[in-house]
Amino acid sequence: MIARLEGVIAMGGPVIALIAVLSVGTLAVILYKLWQFRASGVGRHRALRAAVTEWDRGAVSAAHRTLATSQSYLAPVMARAFAADPQDGAATRRLIAEAEARFARLERGFRFLDTVAQVAPLLGLFGTVLGMIEAFQALQSAGAQVDPSLLAGGIWVALLTTAAGLAVAMPASVVLSWFEARMAEERTLADHALSVVLGPDGRAAPEGSPQGRAVPAYA
Repeated sequence: MIARLEGVIAMGGPVIALIAVLSVGTLAVILYKLWQFRASGVGRHRALRAAVTEWDRGAVSAAHRTLATSQSYLAPVMARAFAADPQDGAATRRLIAEAEARFARLERGFRFLDTVAQVAPLLGLFGTVLGMIEAFQALQSAGAQVDPSLLAGGIWVALLTTAAGLAVAMPASVVLSWFEARMAEERTLADHALSVVLGPDGRAAPEGSPQGRAVPAYA
């Protein structure tokens, strides 16, 4: 396997070597992000959702107990939100900033995957252009004794870099889209939870009493 890889790199030149390095880096980033998402509990917010629902109903003690069982990385943010004053704008901004900081940590590496998805095909095309130049130079040097196999061999070696670039770019683009979709769902969840807890009706109601605004006297 190693000898075959060395042969491909030798045929494709430095461009293939650079694409191979990008492929290794891309695989490492993808595996790390998958591990990070799993370790952080991305997508595992059942207890957090239940706690927010209980808080919205006015069951404050039950909401705290349910939140304590959550393994979500947003659980500490929601615990501070439960203890915050909804009228304190500075506290609300700090909670939003803390949630965004946690999202930013989960999104590290996305820029690299996006760069690979855009640059790898261009590198492959660049290697193809260089290979075609070498093939036509060899064809010119042959003079009148033109061997079609010489040109055909040069062309397929040149196209090898384009194929390698696309082979790296397409998985990177697909995985990046999946990561971004998951983070969009995470942001939507956090926005909804914070709006329920810190919104105008987010004050904790007495245990057992309904949550909601009082009916005006003139109604």
